[in-house]
Amino acid sequence: MLLAIALLALPLAPGCGGGEAGRVDLTVFAAASLTDAFTALGEEFTAAHPDITVVFSFAGSQQLVAQLQQAAPADVLATADTKTMDTVADLTTPSEIFAGNKLAIAVAAGNPDGITSLDDLAREDLTVVLAAPEVPAGKYAQEILDDAGVTVRPVSLEESVKGVVTKVSLGEADAGIAYVTDVAAALGEIDGVEIPEEMNVVATYPIAVVTASENADAARAFVDFILSSQGRQVLQDYGFLPPGPS
Repeated sequence: MLLAIALLALPLAPGCGGGEAGRVDLTVFAAASLTDAFTALGEEFTAAHPDITVVFSFAGSQQLVAQLQQAAPADVLATADTKTMDTVADLTTPSEIFAGNKLAIAVAAGNPDGITSLDDLAREDLTVVLAAPEVPAGKYAQEILDDAGVTVRPVSLEESVKGVVTKVSLGEADAGIAYVTDVAAALGEIDGVEIPEEMNVVATYPIAVVTASENADAARAFVDFILSSQGRQVLQDYGFLPPGPS
């Protein structure tokens, strides 16, 4: 289910994108791993644009593009990998890279199972969860495991990286692979074990305006804000890497 967060709630009336005359309701579809950072960015954006209400729908990138392909109304799309974004290139303006991320092993708080490496995830005494292979986080995790020659038999495949973190935090799994940013956001409920640089991958986050948007100017303003130095600083404050090459 999509998690919708309305920022700067405004009374609704017919017309003008669902808001009062002169106001715009902007719908942003964003990868689940962006939840905390984009919520903060939305607050800063609406502070500078009080005539725009931003509503976020956070979910796995594959779920978001499926919704877009089914004509769900959206103004902006931000995914956790370029491959998923490319599947809807005919529905968006050319995408632009705005952030990067890396992955870590998520373990129970205090790491009671003594997990220190990717090899440990193959232990028969551990319950491991991963994001599903069609989810960017799942794709990245499988790439890391394959390159390391580690075979993991997950007990479940989650529809978003947040599902992995939730299972570990609730004690329903001993470990999983999630983004560094998600592990950091849940510290105290879980801990993280670093994946060595030479074994890790860089997740690449693109953003684009949906061409069917009825609020193209506001959508472009939001994208420009994310790409601005102010927007990138917020992302880095939440642990995201600067954008690399597209």
